[in-house]
Amino acid sequence: MTDRVLNNKVKKLKALQEQAAKLDKAIKELETALKDEMTAREVEEIKSGDYTVRYKTVESNRFDSKAFKIAYESLYNQYLKATSTKRFTIA
Repeated sequence: MTDRVLNNKVKKLKALQEQAAKLDKAIKELETALKDEMTAREVEEIKSGDYTVRYKTVESNRFDSKAFKIAYESLYNQYLKATSTKRFTIA
């Protein structure tokens, strides 16, 4: 791949990332507006045309690894697993 082709691909990628960021922002704004409306109405579900929108509290139990590490540091360290990944960045 020539430098020119490479540079064009990087430019295209950066432009697409910018578009994705704008779309993500617009999505979050719409989600927030819907959540605010549901909170104001004090409902967890709204039917709107063909859609049902739900904004419900979900409870779950999760393992507290930080507390476990503090209480049982040596046991915690026995089960640590080293991993490696590659990071892709453009500066």
